[in-house]
Amino acid sequence: MSHDAPRSAPLPRVHRVRLGIVCIFGGILALTLQDALIKWLSVTFPLHEITLVRSVVAVGITLVIVYAEGGFVLLKTRRPALHLARSVLLITANICFFMGVASMPLAEATAIFFLAPLFITALSVPLLGERVGLRRWAAVLAGMAGMIVMLRPGQGTVDLVALFPAGAALAYALLQIVTRRLGATDRASSMALYVHLAFVIVSAAVGLVIGDGRFAGSDHPSLDFLLRAWFWPVGWEIALLLGCGVLISIGAYLLSQAYRVAQPAAVAPFEYTALPLALFWGAVLWGDWPDLAAMSGMLLIVGSGLYVFYRETMQGRRNAIRRILPRNR
Repeated sequence: MSHDAPRSAPLPRVHRVRLGIVCIFGGILALTLQDALIKWLSVTFPLHEITLVRSVVAVGITLVIVYAEGGFVLLKTRRPALHLARSVLLITANICFFMGVASMPLAEATAIFFLAPLFITALSVPLLGERVGLRRWAAVLAGMAGMIVMLRPGQGTVDLVALFPAGAALAYALLQIVTRRLGATDRASSMALYVHLAFVIVSAAVGLVIGDGRFAGSDHPSLDFLLRAWFWPVGWEIALLLGCGVLISIGAYLLSQAYRVAQPAAVAPFEYTALPLALFWGAVLWGDWPDLAAMSGMLLIVGSGLYVFYRETMQGRRNAIRRILPRNR
């Protein structure tokens, strides 16, 4: 007679979808709160100092996750070039996004970042040889129109700071194209660890080169955030910096779990809850409310992204968008 404990039955599909939605909402909550903390810290600390502390904390937490998932043997990879490409593109996306966040409302930067699915669709034509129909091209153009609306071209001066989160979206789109082209063979936790390690190396190197503030002094908040001298944190500032690392680790893990337990088509649209959450943090912390142009642009971008996602996933396309927000932003 066997004394083995009976295996638990797999969760029904409806329960897996519910669990996936809970995980994805928790992950987005953690990531948007991290974005808000970084915006809050951007008036005092340089970007490379924040990302260094954040990534050191995230490396420690991710190592624990890797060990729990099967040990450090999972860190072996046959595709070091893919990890390098992913790291470069994610670091670029981070720099662009947070430079935008330093100068503009969090919700607007978040909305513009949602151009990423539209960029993925457009780039899949020349880089993956896909065919994109008229409806998806119309959605891409509508999303681009939304960004132009948010640039406010008719108000005397064009708000070019919006190009920073647009650049982040483009870098992330290229990341997804690279991953699709080469194929993902490693666990999400190991891929996250390599990215965090790349952030540690790059942030430390940048700090050694410009951390003394030799290039600081710009009147532009975004450039000042990038070039400011290192500042020694005290008290609650230490807690906020460490909190960024904890939040990105929690957010990355929960997003990964969401896509593990449920189908992408069921949970990916819930990543767009990042926008109302960003609106909430912006209103509570800075009193930011979008004007008519900003709200119109947001609706165009989000609506276009959701439509493209629907067309690609519901029609079972091989290269359909699997996830929207970058796992390690």
